Amino acid sequence: MFKVTENGTNRLDIELSGKLDSEGMRNALDELVEKSEHIQQGRMLYEVVEFQLPSLEAIAIELSRLPAMFRLMKKFERAAVLSDKNWIKTVSEIEGALIPGLEIKAFDRNQREEAEAWLIG
Repeated sequence: MFKVTENGTNRLDIELSGKLDSEGMRNALDELVEKSEHIQQGRMLYEVVEFQLPSLEAIAIELSRLPAMFRLMKKFERAAVLSDKNWIKTVSEIEGALIPGLEIKAFDRNQREEAEAWLIG
């Protein structure tokens, strides 16, 4: 499941759980692009619950949309990632170091208040 919720004028909350297939990835990316269309200097709260690697077909769809995803990421300045998996937190922060203009900080899932405060700061 990939759920995108608008939270104010410049923030999206995203919940990822389970495994995405090609149709789920296509729908998720479409929704993400649609809901971020008018965002500037955005914030993103990304909660990863029971993550499973997406199917190969889903990864192919994501790769085919990389240019659009890079344009989308330019709309955001900060992203907080909530996860109980250390490897997901580490990968998220490395990703933030590789994407110019986007700062990503990872938190344990029980640190939602701290993540929300960091997004505002």
